[in-house]
Amino acid sequence: MADIAVFIERYTVARSEEMGALMRFAQVTQRLGHRVDWLFRPDIYKIPEYDALFIRSLTDPLNASYVAARTADLHGLRVIDDPDSIIACCDKVNMYRRLLCAGVPIPDTVFLGPSELTADRGADLLRELGSPLVLKAPSSSFSMYVERVTEPSAFVRVSRRFLRRADLVVAQRFVQSVFDWRVGVLGGDPLFVCRYVIPKRRWKVLSYTESGRMIYGAVQSVPLSLAAPRLLDVAVQAAATVGRGLYGVDLKQIGDDYVVLEVNDNPTIAANEEDVNAPQVYERVIRYLVGEWG
Repeated sequence: MADIAVFIERYTVARSEEMGALMRFAQVTQRLGHRVDWLFRPDIYKIPEYDALFIRSLTDPLNASYVAARTADLHGLRVIDDPDSIIACCDKVNMYRRLLCAGVPIPDTVFLGPSELTADRGADLLRELGSPLVLKAPSSSFSMYVERVTEPSAFVRVSRRFLRRADLVVAQRFVQSVFDWRVGVLGGDPLFVCRYVIPKRRWKVLSYTESGRMIYGAVQSVPLSLAAPRLLDVAVQAAATVGRGLYGVDLKQIGDDYVVLEVNDNPTIAANEEDVNAPQVYERVIRYLVGEWG
């Protein structure tokens, strides 16, 4: 029997779907003969008492989740997500360079330093990569600090604002679609597949109103057996550039091929969403954590 700790924050259980996934994880853990406890920030010191750690909160090198991951790693626990994966995925420049070095297809991408954030450079990129042009801050998550620009003046304004968060800004070709693919990968194998639908009159899966309200589309689960082999292959290749943990690979489809938008550590697994056609997701995560698989 293994003792598994699940590190969460209060916002982790804000949605019923998130709470439902945690309850299913606990039920399967017990069915497999293991024990599970929930840990919050004040409980980080308890991590060495467990055999494995599953992080279900926002991951960032500056968050408590990273402290939890590093603590688990230092004490030899198997952990999702491991600290190295958190660092790699929370820096888009690092992530895209890994993908490029491995030959994984991504949209045409340029990294820009402070001296390049000029109207002339913006005009060149709008001609070379097309309009609209997507700009990203390297440390962005949940579609924040990701914007489209169509004019050199907007390029300068947005990119300089993003530069306050990092030393470089990412400029990328825009790929039009009505949904993004998400492939969950664990231990080098596909775990689940779904489509994240882009809401009407929006261009991102997740966006925000001026008041800060989130707008997000439906999650359409797809059986692994029906997913295109090329989709799964590209996703697995992308995940391998980061590690062998749990990742959510976001992709756009272009004809019969795919380009990777990003590799996410700590991907969302919500009840009646990602798990609809992948009920084995919880058991596979548990078996990975206890060293029986992956």
